[in-house]
Amino acid sequence: MRLRALLSGLAPGDRLPSSRDLVQRYRVGPVTVSQAIAALAAEGAVITRPGSGTFVAPRARAGTEVADTAWQTVALTDRAVDTRSLTDALGPPPAGTITLDGGYLHRSLQPTRALAAALGRAARRPDAWDRAPAIGLSPLRAVFATMAGGGITPDDVLITAGGQSSLSMAFRAIAGPGNPVLVESPTYPGAMAAARAAGLSPVPVPMDADGLRPDLLAEAFELTRARVLYCQPVHHNPTGAVLTPERRRQVVEVARAAGAFVIEDDFARYLGHGGPVPPPLVADDRDGTVVYLTSLTKPAAPSLRIGALVARGPVMARLRDVRLVDDLFVSRPLQEAALELVSSPAWERHLRTLATALRDRRAALAAALARELPGWSVARQPTGGLHLWARLPDGLSDPAMAAAARQVGVAVSAGSRYFATEVPAAWLRLGFAETADAAELVEGVRRLARV
Repeated sequence: MRLRALLSGLAPGDRLPSSRDLVQRYRVGPVTVSQAIAALAAEGAVITRPGSGTFVAPRARAGTEVADTAWQTVALTDRAVDTRSLTDALGPPPAGTITLDGGYLHRSLQPTRALAAALGRAARRPDAWDRAPAIGLSPLRAVFATMAGGGITPDDVLITAGGQSSLSMAFRAIAGPGNPVLVESPTYPGAMAAARAAGLSPVPVPMDADGLRPDLLAEAFELTRARVLYCQPVHHNPTGAVLTPERRRQVVEVARAAGAFVIEDDFARYLGHGGPVPPPLVADDRDGTVVYLTSLTKPAAPSLRIGALVARGPVMARLRDVRLVDDLFVSRPLQEAALELVSSPAWERHLRTLATALRDRRAALAAALARELPGWSVARQPTGGLHLWARLPDGLSDPAMAAAARQVGVAVSAGSRYFATEVPAAWLRLGFAETADAAELVEGVRRLARV
């Protein structure tokens, strides 16, 4: 406020007193002065010139006409991109809100030191800033080929800018606008958003405790003539279900009989809680039915936007073409850093520590729910992933509960976002990975109990 008052008495182009003078004048620390100037610069009120000082920015002329962009509504036609399933209708949560709706790791769970070291080593490579191959660095593709297993080779791998980018590329490469795409019900909202942005129509296929139902999947393929299924066989988001061994085989066989692709989203490959994790569907696929995608983002950090698509046959050629048209290639320094990270002993140590931490947090959240909200029913205790899927008592609305939770300082994810069509019941997805610790999880549930 004091700097704003100072600005009001200066003309555009006038130089502000030096930071040292401002510290002495207002009796504040140099960090406070720097933050205040940075805030004013972000607003456009001042201009900073390194080595010269800070100056008052030109002010908008009174009566300046607002640009008329209404014509764009006609020119853009009806190809709007619907992101409502990806964004919170309540807006960004205020400071102090306990985050139970997140889908990433809290900073305390991220391998920050290993990431910093990996990025430093990658930046020192002589070719770090050269153009990367469109398909990705060969050693990194080899890492993902090993992760997929089976007979997958590095030539079957395409490096992407994370899981969401992989989804967008796969939907656009495999199906054309107006075509249906089968999805589990419920499913990941980002997949539905990517499918709709590609002009596809998500069609739900019911699940039960053992995952996607193959009998209803066969009926859906017959009724819709769809040529693509999107599914998450391991640690499903949001339910946490793991597709049983028998159903794994049946799902691929049903899709193959329909002449359709299976897009297998293996986002939680490194998010197990300590037990065995089934191999990907693609490991047993011999006919190119499965297009597999995974990412390092979830188990590492939100900004490590490195993922992979695995496919064989003409579909891989098309995916590579989409990559060229979209962005040519993924940032080489980031690929190099990812390779350094997963090749270091610190990565395996991180995954072991992360598994224990996620298991403990899941248990803490489940125990708090049982104690404070016994009327809520948790579908299962997942063996991996970042969430619990909780059914609300009959008569409650999940959007209304999410709005009420925000009023007591808790952010939760309304279950209706995870269904492609009608919602059979009221659910909430409750995350346990983006809070500071288990104590914050317990406090979040206590606040929910007051709603």
